[in-house]
Amino acid sequence: MSHSPLRFVVCGLSITSSWGNGHATTYRGLVRELKARGHDVLFLERDTEWYANNRDLPNPSYCRVELYQSVEDLKERFTRDVRQADVVIIGSYVPDGVAVGSWATKIARGTTAFYDIDTPVTLAKLQRGDEEYLAGSLISRFDLYLSFTGGPALRHIEKQYGSPCARVLYCSVDPELYFPESTPPRWDMGYLGTYGEDRQPALEALMLEPARRIHDGRFLVAGPLYPPDMAWPSNVQRIDHLPPADHRAFYNSQRFTLNVTRADMVRVGYSPSVRLFEAAACATPIVSDYWGGLETIFTIDKEILVSHSTDESLVILRQMRDDERMRIGERARKRILARHTSAHRAAELEGYVYQVLEKPKPRALGSLETAYSRARLGSAY
Repeated sequence: MSHSPLRFVVCGLSITSSWGNGHATTYRGLVRELKARGHDVLFLERDTEWYANNRDLPNPSYCRVELYQSVEDLKERFTRDVRQADVVIIGSYVPDGVAVGSWATKIARGTTAFYDIDTPVTLAKLQRGDEEYLAGSLISRFDLYLSFTGGPALRHIEKQYGSPCARVLYCSVDPELYFPESTPPRWDMGYLGTYGEDRQPALEALMLEPARRIHDGRFLVAGPLYPPDMAWPSNVQRIDHLPPADHRAFYNSQRFTLNVTRADMVRVGYSPSVRLFEAAACATPIVSDYWGGLETIFTIDKEILVSHSTDESLVILRQMRDDERMRIGERARKRILARHTSAHRAAELEGYVYQVLEKPKPRALGSLETAYSRARLGSAY
């Protein structure tokens, strides 16, 4: 069945700046592929100082980007766009996200979706009563809940919060930007990630302590917000911010790359990081901590290596032969190109949207029935 092109309005954390966030690269790949499939996209982004000072893609060629100053500015300038769009997507960590989501779901005539690039963090926040960017009572008002996390979390979102349709939309990689290059390894192991207190113990155990023990080894940590007084091993190089344009060279210059997962994502599981897909697309062998569902993304020991301790990282770094290491990287690349590119995600999103559009609209509830239903759903929060 052929479908007409759709008009998308996406209100996300950022597409213009990748500084300190993983949202921008996700949106860039997804939006570009939506454009390639014939759709039109307007991306709305809050104009914040920290992104304004670090914009590495201020004017993407594949969508129209508009910056707004406040919720009031957003409403004043873009109500018509939101009302007339076929699909309106509100992303996680959008400033004043509850107000933005409430407004969008109230006025939009097309399909509405919440795109959660931080699902485990979101669920933990909701459990604590923290409504920084999403309220539990708002979830049922979105037609779709698009989640970076798969597995049991999807049913939880539907059952606990009343989402009519929660679907996984994992992160992805652009194979035109991430691919193997014939460069001699400069580092034995590298790690790319913003500082996180919950990730630091794993980074310490799986990389920094091995670095202290392998005196002639070469290691690299790239990412912002690490404490200025942090003591680094002498053979660990630091880069404060590595723009996406340099990621491919970063991965291709390592014998192994390390993946460390946030505590909330380990707890929920089924939450692959975009860094996994980027490294795999470069055929760089990955050493990762373990989380539930990892084996649904990669075959452990064949496409990815798992380390639980300093000693296990040392065995990998000291004993694995180069031919075996390279085969692991190549298998991972083959898996990612078959299932986890931006083109795959755009097709999945398109499919979800058309499914919603083709469903019969439910009968409108009367005012008393509506109030009762909302009160009943609200009791779960």
